[in-house]
Amino acid sequence: MARIAFLDTVHEVLWERLVQGGYTCEHAESMTREEIDAGALAEHQGIVLRSRLTLDAALMDAMPGLQWIARSGSGLDNIDVEAAADRSIRIFSSPEGNATAVGEHAVGQLLMLLHKLAHADRHVREGGWNREAHRGGELEARTVGIIGFGNMGQSFAKRLMGFGCRVLVYDKYVSGFNGQYGAQEVKMEQLHADADIVSLHLPLTPETHGMIDANWIAQFQRPFYLLNTARGELVDTTALLDALDGGQMAGAALDVLEFEKRSLEGLAERPVALERLFEHPQTVLSPHVAGWTSESYFKLSDVLADKILRTKQNSL
Repeated sequence: MARIAFLDTVHEVLWERLVQGGYTCEHAESMTREEIDAGALAEHQGIVLRSRLTLDAALMDAMPGLQWIARSGSGLDNIDVEAAADRSIRIFSSPEGNATAVGEHAVGQLLMLLHKLAHADRHVREGGWNREAHRGGELEARTVGIIGFGNMGQSFAKRLMGFGCRVLVYDKYVSGFNGQYGAQEVKMEQLHADADIVSLHLPLTPETHGMIDANWIAQFQRPFYLLNTARGELVDTTALLDALDGGQMAGAALDVLEFEKRSLEGLAERPVALERLFEHPQTVLSPHVAGWTSESYFKLSDVLADKILRTKQNSL
């Protein structure tokens, strides 16, 4: 039977369904890169992981029997996709599993910004009752721009439908979706001209790394709110803070930060920009949990099981 190594902790439904499907599953959640390099997984046909390890060409070469990689989640930035393709290694991911969670989280953070909820909560707990200082704004009156219309962008658009706001979507690599979930397909220039709110739903690639910089921000016709539930390194934090201080931006909700560890399990450093971000009153922050719900924990693994077992069945 094919041997599968679980390099990260995921919902047990994946283990259970793979065993039922004829696979031999093994715990390797504490296995190090050095152990893999030394041949610990040389005879395994599949691995399951989240973000703990980066799978580059060298590590794949240490697993000559590897046939597939199952990434619990949506991003593939910790996997050398080209190296996997060169070695005929299939990659399974499960963005369908946490799309609902991400869409809901983005809406929640947006409402926190528009209605000043985080600041209002702190204000009341500290004994204040300044109503005028916490007068909010309505989402219905805004134009929301979505960049990236994959599973996450579509989920966000779907959840905006009931608010009555205008929704513009730009995707460099996907087209033909005009009208889907009430969204209008536009060029980036129109999004710059019309958007009051921008939500990022892009993978981290060399092309998107640092995309949200001072030049990009300067192209907007009015102060706007920025949401990022994708990857922190899409955004130049210093440029964002300078734009908030200078009035080019109205606020920012960030579930992901530029300074996260490669494993996404914490902050790698605490530079001046991060300290400025923590103290800025026009920001709402969360610790990379947009897709991190009780329901998505199950669905991420269940979706992976579907894909792996379907592929196995089709190969028989």
